[in-house]
Amino acid sequence: MNAKGQLGEFLQTRRSQLRPEDLDVPTYQERRRVPGLRREELALLAGVSTSYYTRLEQGQSLNASPEVLDAIARALRLDEAERLHLHNLSRSAKGPGRARRPAPERVTRATGQVLEALADVPAIVVGRRSDVLAWNRLGHALFAGHLDPAVADRPGERPNMARLVFLDAHTRDLYADWPSKARAVVGSLRLVAGQYPDDAALHALVGELSAKSPDFASMWADHRIRPCAVADYRMRHPLVGPLTVTQQTWSQGPDQNIVIATTEADSPSRTALALLAGAITRTSSRSSSRTSSRNPATAVTPGVQDRAWGRADAA
Repeated sequence: MNAKGQLGEFLQTRRSQLRPEDLDVPTYQERRRVPGLRREELALLAGVSTSYYTRLEQGQSLNASPEVLDAIARALRLDEAERLHLHNLSRSAKGPGRARRPAPERVTRATGQVLEALADVPAIVVGRRSDVLAWNRLGHALFAGHLDPAVADRPGERPNMARLVFLDAHTRDLYADWPSKARAVVGSLRLVAGQYPDDAALHALVGELSAKSPDFASMWADHRIRPCAVADYRMRHPLVGPLTVTQQTWSQGPDQNIVIATTEADSPSRTALALLAGAITRTSSRSSSRTSSRNPATAVTPGVQDRAWGRADAA
């Protein structure tokens, strides 16, 4: 769908999700053929003409001022993230470019240093489209321990967190409240799609997930925006059992984020995370011991492998 279509679909969907009674819009007990507000009702709330708002929904009026967009956002009861998304869609509709495939993403040196410093906290680095660009050993063990830890170092094979959440049975079982995590993933992708309407790889990802996952297709059609800054998730880890983590997303620039998982001090979740750290340390020690016994020259110094798993490429 082009940028004009995305803008119109966003406005139509969000308008249909508003109930007249919630906004004190009189209905005079009449039977309504469509759910939500009518175009003329939304236009009245926004202070614009019905014809102008109709053209905007239909992609025929692309010169809406920031003030008009803010008025429509207030009428639609959009939050700040959704308001910014509306502005992004309008800006993209005015001058869409040709879809292009961006260059492969790389972890910056500074981000790599942060990841290395977080050795005792589960952490992963994700790119614009939620591709895993790097992770430390605890981050790999918590979020994707069933995958090869070295896969994040191979650009053509990197796991994608959105694919894992919707298409991977292990990841789906990992989250006790999977729908909440899934909606957060979709909401985050919606924000990125508004910011980068010409990203061909992002369009391909959305198309793949829509075709393979009815859950994704339904959530994507809902047009909900949900920035994933901080959220609590109950997890069911196959090695250490249930735990609750706070996932925090730290922006490392426009196209790169570090996602970390923390737990409450002196809690069962903190204990579970410590058990997980101990388990991967023992596994690493046994692996290093076997490697050393086979070839002393290739023995891995304790701690070096940890850093290698999270090592970032130079920008």
